[in-house]
Amino acid sequence: MAVILHEEYTVSKNDYGNAGKVSSRVKDMLKKIGVGAQVLRRIAVACYEAEINLVIHSDGGRVDLDIMDDGDIILTFTDVGPGIPDLEKALTPGFSTANDEARNLGFGAGMGLPNIKRVSDTFDIKTSPSGTTLTVGFHNA
Repeated sequence: MAVILHEEYTVSKNDYGNAGKVSSRVKDMLKKIGVGAQVLRRIAVACYEAEINLVIHSDGGRVDLDIMDDGDIILTFTDVGPGIPDLEKALTPGFSTANDEARNLGFGAGMGLPNIKRVSDTFDIKTSPSGTTLTVGFHNA
């Protein structure tokens, strides 16, 4: 598989005012190139949840969007720390380490990673104190 389109977006720590803008841009771009509605909905959910996780839990990061020559769509979310202390708990629906600010804004229900995993065709997460990389894939055939 070869990448036929690559886009990069930056997400800043605690930037609640812009939270969701990257996922909106990704969705708009994929819609313009003809990604089907069902796949587009799943991508939008995963991208939004992961973007919000970058805002709330990380020290900032990046979103990479790759469209492959076979039609698959790969999203990679990379942050610069602090990592996920207990990945098993973080994958448990309802478990959250969101701070009061995030909760007061309506975030932090503990459904981000479980929702991402549920809607993605592929899901891979690696974490350490220096950062977390989440890669999710979607078949667009």
